[in-house]
Amino acid sequence: MTPLRILHAIGQRPEMTGSGIYLEAMIGESRKHGFSNFRVAGIPADAIPSLMDVPQPMSAYVRFESGSLNFPVAGMSDVMPYSSSLFKDLKGRRLTAYKSAFTRVLECAVNQFNPDIIHTNHLFLLSALVRKLFPTMPVVATCHGTELRQYNNCPHLRRYVKRYCRRLDKIIALTGDQKRDIHRLYDIPLNRIVVVGGGYDQTMFTRAPKSPAGTVHLLYAGKYNRSKGVPWLLKSLIKIEHHDWHLHMAGSGKGQEYDHCIDLAKRLGQKVTNHGYVTHHRLSELMKKAHVQILPSFFEGLPLVLFEGLASGCRIITTDLSGFREIFGKANRDTIDLIRLPPLETIDRPYPQDETRLEDALCQSILEMMAAARHAPDIADPQAEAIASHYTWPRVFKRTLSIYRDAVDQKTGSACRKKR
Repeated sequence: MTPLRILHAIGQRPEMTGSGIYLEAMIGESRKHGFSNFRVAGIPADAIPSLMDVPQPMSAYVRFESGSLNFPVAGMSDVMPYSSSLFKDLKGRRLTAYKSAFTRVLECAVNQFNPDIIHTNHLFLLSALVRKLFPTMPVVATCHGTELRQYNNCPHLRRYVKRYCRRLDKIIALTGDQKRDIHRLYDIPLNRIVVVGGGYDQTMFTRAPKSPAGTVHLLYAGKYNRSKGVPWLLKSLIKIEHHDWHLHMAGSGKGQEYDHCIDLAKRLGQKVTNHGYVTHHRLSELMKKAHVQILPSFFEGLPLVLFEGLASGCRIITTDLSGFREIFGKANRDTIDLIRLPPLETIDRPYPQDETRLEDALCQSILEMMAAARHAPDIADPQAEAIASHYTWPRVFKRTLSIYRDAVDQKTGSACRKKR
């Protein structure tokens, strides 16, 4: 197998987010195959990248909060676990500065590294820019889901994004539902969109015997904000405060939504431990201890944290979002419970009259999962094990590698035909 030279690009910080973990996993797996890698990312001016693998691949960074980029990193979510700005505010001089800064870094990286293929993250502004800058080079983009919200929220960027993302060689989707959404929004032919999914580190997230569940340990891991459903999770727990459980919260946030979540958690006193932002190693320890993991989001791509929890032997409670039933629906209900969301007034808030319905659904599911955990602390569900095994990083990369090869072969074949 001919070694590949892969340039990986992401517009935001390559740590602390699911898409950043994905990028680093792709670099790590490609290195195992003997491939060369180069990383391009956007980071704050004073940041010192502290990434996963040693030795590091070659890297180049676009530094925000300095020079013409005198604003924080533009985040793919409206609330990021670090200082960020919104794409809907990326207009005029800011937009010009953003494109110019990434253009300089990308062109230098391509000239220096001479990649065989570029793998971008998020089907949005950076992927469109890469396609425009390098029209003859194979370019593959992974859709992580959050950019579909940005596409809808940023009409001023839509024309540019759609024009160039439609010219990408291959798009990697997380689920079949997401593939159909990409086709509908971007008008990209279905045969150029391939469902691969996300993954997890099977060497870190492993099962250990769960303690007999007198006190049932619950875990929430993610941002502390409204779109993740955290206020409603905490309100549901207030309703069943007299039951024997303990909630571990691992994550971060900022602003009024974060403060609201913390205030609700404080009402539960010693029944909640707020661990704050944790490393992946610490998260794996919490998951080994937890009996039940809860993620009541209103919008997700395909959160890696669910695969990590499942591989760690956690029972899962999550909302029935697009693509979730396709992946998790075959597991037993006392292993994975998919909660139907009530009608939403906005993309991240139920109608006021329906908030109680969501809280009650969470209460019921948590009580049922706690009873199952007390009956059998360790899950025994072959379907759940099959789901987890399908989404390890080596398996995800194996599927991704075939896409790389197809994209390179198609571009090579096209170039040969033009020469004739």
